[in-house]
Amino acid sequence: MNQKHQEDLAHIRSMMERSSRFISLSGLSGVFAGLSALIGGIYVYQLFKVNGIDYLNDGHRLYSTNLVSELFWIGIIIMVVALVFAAFFTIRKSRKYNLPIWTSATKKMLFHLAVPLLTGGIFCLALIHYGNFGLVAPATLIFYGLAVVNAEKYTFSDIKYLGFSELILGCIALFNIGYGLIFWIIGFGILHIVYGLVMFKKYK
Repeated sequence: MNQKHQEDLAHIRSMMERSSRFISLSGLSGVFAGLSALIGGIYVYQLFKVNGIDYLNDGHRLYSTNLVSELFWIGIIIMVVALVFAAFFTIRKSRKYNLPIWTSATKKMLFHLAVPLLTGGIFCLALIHYGNFGLVAPATLIFYGLAVVNAEKYTFSDIKYLGFSELILGCIALFNIGYGLIFWIIGFGILHIVYGLVMFKKYK
């Protein structure tokens, strides 16, 4: 009888979890988002070399308008690719476990993600407009970290560790201007891959 009560309670907790949190998010989404950022970061490093910029040794870098424009579009492409992977693996997991995708929890999570991300996007555009390129990478890490921490209550609670890690990394990058690409690769590449693998192993 006691075991039956425990099973009922576990079932109720599971139902509450499904109704209040977005649990279709797959760890593989993080892995492939990280791989996309890693590949993109390496491509940008090579792009700097082609343009005669020794990124790791040259403290005084000059960025042409064309190079800044190219970097902007590379960032957009990486973001789109990451979103496509996120959507693909989320839909696949939802179908596999018969989980609903578009729920009230999903809407709340996306809203709490979007507010800091959109604000951060506008802030970064202003930085680029005024030529403050060194602050763009730290700003993207900080606003992304804020967005993840903000949305944590509507999905797996483990995601907050990724958010706080991005925040810490972004704050460190603020005091190491000129090495933003390195911090960006660590934050959006390596941290995402590590987080994704941990999540995939834990919730597969």
